[in-house]
Amino acid sequence: MIQTPVAAVTPFHQKLQVPLTKSPIKVLQVNLGKRCNLACSHCHVEAGPKRTEELTPEICSQLIELLYQFPQIKIVDLTGGAPEMNYGFNPLVEAARKTNKEVIVRSNLTIYFEPGFEYLPEYFAQHQIRVVASLPCYLEDNVDQMRGDGVYDNSIRAIQWLNRLGYGQDPNLILDLVYNPPLPLREKFSLTPDQVKLEQDYKLFLQEHFAIDFNQLFTITNIPVGRTKFHLQRTKLYAPYMEFLEQNFNASTVEHLMCRDELSIDYLGNVYDCDFNQMENLAAKSRRGETLTVSKLLEAGSLDVIDEIRIASYCYGCTAGCGSSCGGALI
Repeated sequence: MIQTPVAAVTPFHQKLQVPLTKSPIKVLQVNLGKRCNLACSHCHVEAGPKRTEELTPEICSQLIELLYQFPQIKIVDLTGGAPEMNYGFNPLVEAARKTNKEVIVRSNLTIYFEPGFEYLPEYFAQHQIRVVASLPCYLEDNVDQMRGDGVYDNSIRAIQWLNRLGYGQDPNLILDLVYNPPLPLREKFSLTPDQVKLEQDYKLFLQEHFAIDFNQLFTITNIPVGRTKFHLQRTKLYAPYMEFLEQNFNASTVEHLMCRDELSIDYLGNVYDCDFNQMENLAAKSRRGETLTVSKLLEAGSLDVIDEIRIASYCYGCTAGCGSSCGGALI
């Protein structure tokens, strides 16, 4: 195993000076498993075609019970791997919609062309699922380098398919795209570009070349977790990248962090403050210091059992520059 160099950064809790506290929970983000038809170089989940870990029927039933029991959940955010490939995707979508919750699917787009998954675009439209789709650049070479040969062409075809169903035009059918910067190859780092300006560039290029419409662009920083961390370690860039993130810490992002009003659930039913903590096995703790599971939340009859969010050095990634979250820039 590659050892992570010790980065000369200030511990994140010292930078904050006060504990990072939880707000009332509104978002339930569920990682359904690590099965995916792609193996992207920046994937913090380390998902891929050879991974088999996925949600079990027991945990799926508990999550459905959670959706019915807690009307305070406004958004159910389904991720993976390719969430659509993992057990429980359809039951959770349908339970969330029956309980009047917004459903987000974090889709890689290419899954629609895999055998057995061709039904997905129409299914998304039927249930008015918000699609947040990875398109880390509007140029072909950059996308294929990061995600694999041919991914760009299939992504364009998938977006056009969604557009034909009304996505990007019908106010009930939201299609957002996600930009990730390329992984650094040398000690020359940069923050994500201005989200508003880059969204304009995406919309102009994609409309002009492919007649594509979408709603918003989300810019997301490469967080040093999973394959991004391994890349930084291999290239001996981990420590300088961490120092770069700390140098660009922006205190005004903290109140908007996604971990404040979110619970992240893994395919085993364990509870985390965010998806990055989930990948680093940094479990959420109740105010009594207990690790949490979906079953414990059901027993407690409350989602608001966490006072303090657990933090680590990679939290600098979410608080650098304009900030970063699953919904893009924070400020």
